[in-house]
Amino acid sequence: MANLPHRNFVLPALVYAFTEDPLPDSPHLEHTISAPVEFSGIGLHSGAAVTMRVLPASAGSGVVFRRTDLDNFEIAATGRNVARVSYATSLMRQGVLISTTEHLLSALLGMGIDNVIVELDNLELPILDGSALPYTLAFRRAGLKAQRRRRQYLRILKDVEVREGGKFIGVYPGQGYSVSYSIDFPAPIGRQSCRVDLATTAYERDIAPARTFGWREDEQKLRDMGLIRGATEESVIVLTRDGVQNGPLRFQDECARHKVLDLIGDLALAGHHILGHVIAERAGHAMHTALVSRLLRDRSAWQLVTLDAEKPHPVPVPAPRLVPA
Repeated sequence: MANLPHRNFVLPALVYAFTEDPLPDSPHLEHTISAPVEFSGIGLHSGAAVTMRVLPASAGSGVVFRRTDLDNFEIAATGRNVARVSYATSLMRQGVLISTTEHLLSALLGMGIDNVIVELDNLELPILDGSALPYTLAFRRAGLKAQRRRRQYLRILKDVEVREGGKFIGVYPGQGYSVSYSIDFPAPIGRQSCRVDLATTAYERDIAPARTFGWREDEQKLRDMGLIRGATEESVIVLTRDGVQNGPLRFQDECARHKVLDLIGDLALAGHHILGHVIAERAGHAMHTALVSRLLRDRSAWQLVTLDAEKPHPVPVPAPRLVPA
């Protein structure tokens, strides 16, 4: 894997120099955040104003969304609750919707945060600057707290693939958690590839800052479909036939890196960190979540394991024993 270059970014009201500051030294325990954090903004597609709070949660609870505008109705961030998936990933339970979850879920997994409650007062998460960077910055400021529960990993035992014409995505047995993503779009993007190993790559530095992108010529069509009503040049890389309208880019291959960001967030709906290698070719949210569904349905394709901090080899998690009533 080619080394991903370091970057220093100057963002609105923020200067953040990426460093190799380590996350907590207990990577195989579950973590939550040490204090609540709050975000406000508008939804990318709905254009609706939203306030969102991310709160610490108990070990073993996972990521749970809570609609404070609907009597605190809760939706767990799991594959069984995936709803409409096209230009963003949405969750639904009993007719209640949570939309555009991928950036937050990506930041949580990339930072090693397992358990939080996400309160929001509207149906769509805020797009912020179009990346996961505002989340990772806020979580680092709040601090991470190790919990007294070993993290369970989804160890891949056999190949699982989803194919659609010339597009595909698959997950394969392997050490650690690595992602390889290739995209092929019209100019000015062209063909780009990005490969990261989440065990060694600084997610905050190399993946989180990559922003979502779209073409100016598609704007009216998407708005007519009820989409991108909250898109601005502060939250989306705007592409034209002549180049990037609102540059500069944060990385030369920022679009490929953003697809990796999205994929990490969508695969977080498996409910566990993956131990394996994911390869995607021109995939998207629908194929990402289809892979999650296919993987979870095939119980022979994976095994839940824990990792020993002293000897980081998978240790199978015993299946729960059934006690007669």
